[in-house]
Amino acid sequence: MSNRTLNLTDDLYDYILDVSLRESDILAELREETSHHTMSMMQISPEQGQFMSLLGELTGSKRYLEVGTFTGYSSLAMALSIGSDAEIVCCDVSEEYTAIARKYWERAGVTNQVTLHLGHATETLDMLLSTDHGNHFDMMFIDADKANYGAYFDLGLQLVRSGGLIAVDNVLWSGAVADPEVDDEDTTAIRALNARLHHDERISLSLVPIGDGLTLIRKK
Repeated sequence: MSNRTLNLTDDLYDYILDVSLRESDILAELREETSHHTMSMMQISPEQGQFMSLLGELTGSKRYLEVGTFTGYSSLAMALSIGSDAEIVCCDVSEEYTAIARKYWERAGVTNQVTLHLGHATETLDMLLSTDHGNHFDMMFIDADKANYGAYFDLGLQLVRSGGLIAVDNVLWSGAVADPEVDDEDTTAIRALNARLHHDERISLSLVPIGDGLTLIRKK
């Protein structure tokens, strides 16, 4: 028995995947291709993708927004889990990275569900707000440049409906957030958002130690 979250050894992590991961062939292929990319560390873990997909199913999400698409693992996992009538809106700055995502969306037959906006995400989110998408989305995933996490949350809270879910990735930042000697821009920005969320009465929240730390936020 334990009264705190276990540390995961390699053997225990492998066991978790062995007994619980239900990764489709196409998601596994995308993950394998991305593993050879120079920025492969930016891809979420497969168990996190499955966890987010389950959250989408539990919340009945049909309108999903993400900031930071990379090669498309999270968006594809969500598209495959929440139904062919779902709306997937993706924000990213890289044509190179998202070209891989586009390839797998097409192979999976979900291209018609996905709208990709290339450009700075704050501008895209502002555009969505100005085109009657306030309180529109059921679920949002934030996994982009850390310095703008606060801005993405502020805009996301306006775009997600009451009762909707915002998931923020990398909130533990490989443990750096707990090290007072680390004060670079990214770490400081994540710390600041974590502190803000802790006291924000507009939301309910839980920080889950999956992957690099995932904060789940329910808009009241």
